Amino acid sequence: MSHSITTLLNRNLHDVFGENNATRRREAIEEIFHEDAVFYDPQGSYRGWDEIDRIADKLRSMHPDFQYTETHANENLHEVAGRIRWVSGRAGEAPAYAGTDIIVARDGRIASLYLFFDTPPA
Repeated sequence: MSHSITTLLNRNLHDVFGENNATRRREAIEEIFHEDAVFYDPQGSYRGWDEIDRIADKLRSMHPDFQYTETHANENLHEVAGRIRWVSGRAGEAPAYAGTDIIVARDGRIASLYLFFDTPPA
């Protein structure tokens, strides 16, 4: 199934990295990522569904009650790449951290994902 860049950005943020249910998270990974996709973050790189699932679970388990909120409209570059800027934290509190996700898509699925951490807004 082919997805728009906006759909891929939103589903990655909420259905993968924002999802506490392991079964739903894995289903989303298999729907929106290529099987050989690579996720890059400041600590390393993770290739394939199993590794992306493992690191998403690890990150989610550190802050299971945090929510992601977009801070700007998603940006789409010719349905090939896009970015989403977000903050995360407990509802009703100042954001604990912020970031920017950049994706490159191939045939309507994520081929690569790049995470950059940003300074949370004051």
